[in-house]
Amino acid sequence: MNPTPENTSANVRPQLRQLFRLQWEPVQDAYVLLYPEGMVKLNPSAGEILSRCDGTRELDDIIGELETLFDTSGLATDVYQFIDHARQRGWLE
Repeated sequence: MNPTPENTSANVRPQLRQLFRLQWEPVQDAYVLLYPEGMVKLNPSAGEILSRCDGTRELDDIIGELETLFDTSGLATDVYQFIDHARQRGWLE
């Protein structure tokens, strides 16, 4: 089942779990997600999404910011899918 506005709460405020730290890594030229056992190098889209998951923004606001940043529309399904993936991996609360 694909996450959609119908089965994902758009007013949720996603936040990284305390175990993880997101940072820009110039050597990698990418965002990385650091945790005690290692590091995950993120693709540009994943980095931009997670950089906004600070617990202060609602999911719809994050989607709006990304659509503005990338000068496009219709990103909601992709963002919902990524958020679901990040939750399954334990990155988000």
